[in-house]
Amino acid sequence: MNTITSKSLRTAVVSLVALGVFAACGTDSDDAEKTDADQSSQVAQAATPSDILAATPWETTSAVDQDGNEVSLDDENVNTFVGWAYFKADGTFTMYTLDDAPKMQGDWTVTEDGKTRSIVAKDEDGKVLFTRDSDIVTLTDAEFTYRVFPEEGDTSAYYDIVHTPTDHAEPTA
Repeated sequence: MNTITSKSLRTAVVSLVALGVFAACGTDSDDAEKTDADQSSQVAQAATPSDILAATPWETTSAVDQDGNEVSLDDENVNTFVGWAYFKADGTFTMYTLDDAPKMQGDWTVTEDGKTRSIVAKDEDGKVLFTRDSDIVTLTDAEFTYRVFPEEGDTSAYYDIVHTPTDHAEPTA
């Protein structure tokens, strides 16, 4: 074998080996990143609707009517739904006005399919004041929107009450 050909062959083999080592390193890193991303995705997918609702305090930030028009939070059709909401993982909740005045407390649930939130409002002695089921329009870590109907039995007119996460500390008594 001629020296130039032998030298070229050795250089080519060394280059291929080095390329294989670098490729393997890149693949391991890429695989690790994919594994981390997959695990994060699985954790996010594992969160139930109840987990999402209990993960953060919520602030009423807007309301929209059945035609998609913004409705003032002072509007008589939506103002009773406005405030701070704290849904706790133990199934209890407290709500306050935006002025931090106590509004209601009680128990809550969300259906497994995430379509309905139920609240059971109770007085300080635990006596049930009322129960309300609300259709959930959106429930993500960035938005919680539920629908209210001003006229019982009439689903043609409604308001979507939009909440976003807040860092507002729960008021104390």
